[in-house]
Amino acid sequence: MGCFERLLRMNDRVCPWWLCYSFDNPLRRLIHDPERLLESYVKTGMTAVDIGCGMGYFTLGLARLVGPGGKVIAVDIQEEMFAALGRRARKAGLSDRIVLHRCLPDRLGVEEPADFVLAFWMAHEVRDKPRFFGEIFSLLKTGGRLLLIEPKFHVTRNSFGRTVEVCRAAGFRLLGGPAVALSRTVLMEKSGLACQNRIS
Repeated sequence: MGCFERLLRMNDRVCPWWLCYSFDNPLRRLIHDPERLLESYVKTGMTAVDIGCGMGYFTLGLARLVGPGGKVIAVDIQEEMFAALGRRARKAGLSDRIVLHRCLPDRLGVEEPADFVLAFWMAHEVRDKPRFFGEIFSLLKTGGRLLLIEPKFHVTRNSFGRTVEVCRAAGFRLLGGPAVALSRTVLMEKSGLACQNRIS
């Protein structure tokens, strides 16, 4: 068992807030530039959800992409994350378009319909994946998209494949897998056909 896995077990599978300082830093933009990574999926005026937002590395990029008329719902389970995110949002002049939402261990609880959901390097921490992805499917508008990204160093190809099958079972249509450094990825859509298939 690796060091990262031991840390997750010690913290009930949730990445501890203080560890985020190690990969939430300016150097990371060299491999994971938020706006460059997400600009193909997020447009002005959209409502986007950043699940497992941490200290806001992707939240701020999403907020710039949705613009003044859009909204980003930043979801996390740890209150400590929101203090850092709030400071960063105010400093960047983006706090008016970011909503901080603390979820429960077994429920996201996001009520507002969304155009786009990002789950970056966090789905492996989720215990009940069918419920988790079912809830994401429900909160997305028809045509809304989910970008699922998991770390290669922590999630095996087979494990990622099983997660993708859970997403299929929830009703998502797979659109492909954009290349993201150090990651396994899949882009999915809630299509009208998927909704009909899920109901029937």
